[in-house]
Amino acid sequence: MTIRTKLLIFIPLLVLLVNSVTYFLFESGKIVQQSYDLMMDRILLYKQSAQSAENNLRLLYGYLLNPDTDSSAQLEQGREKLLELQDVLSNTTSSTFPPSTMTSYANMLATLLEQEQAALAAAEAQAPRAALAHYEEAERTTGFIREEGQRLVDMELSYYQPVYAQIQIENERMNRLGAAVFVINTLTSVMLAVWISRSITGPVSRLAGMAKQISKGNLRFDPPPRSNDELGILSDAFKQMSTDLEVLIEKDKESLEKDRLVKELELQALQSQINPHFLFNTLNVLSKLALLEGAEKTSDLIVSMSNLLRYNLRKLDQPVTLRDELEHVKEYFTIQQARFRDRIQVELSIEESALHPSIPSLTLQPIVENAFLHGIERMEKGAIIHLEIKHVHEGVRISLSDNGIGMSEEVRQALLRLEAGTEKHSTGLGTRNVFKRLQLFYGRNDLVDIESAPGKGTTVTILIPLRKESAQNNVSVADR
Repeated sequence: MTIRTKLLIFIPLLVLLVNSVTYFLFESGKIVQQSYDLMMDRILLYKQSAQSAENNLRLLYGYLLNPDTDSSAQLEQGREKLLELQDVLSNTTSSTFPPSTMTSYANMLATLLEQEQAALAAAEAQAPRAALAHYEEAERTTGFIREEGQRLVDMELSYYQPVYAQIQIENERMNRLGAAVFVINTLTSVMLAVWISRSITGPVSRLAGMAKQISKGNLRFDPPPRSNDELGILSDAFKQMSTDLEVLIEKDKESLEKDRLVKELELQALQSQINPHFLFNTLNVLSKLALLEGAEKTSDLIVSMSNLLRYNLRKLDQPVTLRDELEHVKEYFTIQQARFRDRIQVELSIEESALHPSIPSLTLQPIVENAFLHGIERMEKGAIIHLEIKHVHEGVRISLSDNGIGMSEEVRQALLRLEAGTEKHSTGLGTRNVFKRLQLFYGRNDLVDIESAPGKGTTVTILIPLRKESAQNNVSVADR
């Protein structure tokens, strides 16, 4: 869940919770207020009816004493008001007493109106005694109305006294509930705020810690728990960045190791490069001299030695074709056959179409030299070295085998693990150096295999991929 989604969900939920609690409290108070208003409206209606009846009686008395226009108008207004109150009372119901009680009270108002009308009629007929009699009846009726109104008020108050006590209890309960809801709402709001803030500040703090670890050079650290938001994406980006940095550092280490090996090879070649022009000229002179003296084999041997030396002194950081490397090995075979004569037999099984791939310089000759020095050097006869180069499904396979003394499993594993060997009599390049340069050149560590056992000879197999790996594509030819 993203941070935006959290804010858009939980903040409206919090607002909705507050509004719901407020609405609940408002509706509860509204119900209590409505009950209280209903009771007060009926009590006020009773009081207004009694006051209106007494006011009409006073206006009637004034009119009977002084029947002028103003008194008549005021009396008529009082009668209209009393008539309105009668209609209201007729349509009012109460749960305090039966409907007949309210009807009887409304009828008293109607009787008072009739008595006032009769007194007015008698006064207009110039019958003062009759008017006085009707006034006295109206006065008694007004007394009944006042007493009945008071009785109704008392009944209402008596009925609503426990209700009012219950209302007070309900108000106290609502107050306590409101306080509890306020506390709960406050705690919930604080908890939600803390949760949302921690969901933001926590991952930010962890990202800051990861950044500090990376700045200190520590690229391997325990990844923090991932959150499903934008900060989780940033955390993944940090982890990917540290992984990429580690890969780049490893590549730099491999490049430095390759440079070190190249410099080591150049130094070793330099150690044997004692005035090379003088050495080449001397070998050429010896070759011509041997040819003039009729020693053609000696001349050919000197030429092979010269070519071998010239190849070894070339730039070692430049790749060569497999064909060039094979020609160099053939020159080496020529020299070794002159040394061992009939003791060894060299067999070549070469596919011409498989000689085009590029390989590091001085790859085959050190392996062939080790086969001579550590495999068949002590054999008096029957020594065989077989070199096979052919196409396979994965690329080009180079297989060099001998029927010499072989090696133990411990030595074989040490060579495959690129541990320091015991090639003390080789040119110094050694199989370990060759295998390491193959790894750096092709970017793979599964290109070499060794099959050997004591007394059963040795077979070294090298696989040249059809296409070089991405490591080759990322560096220049000179660097490779």
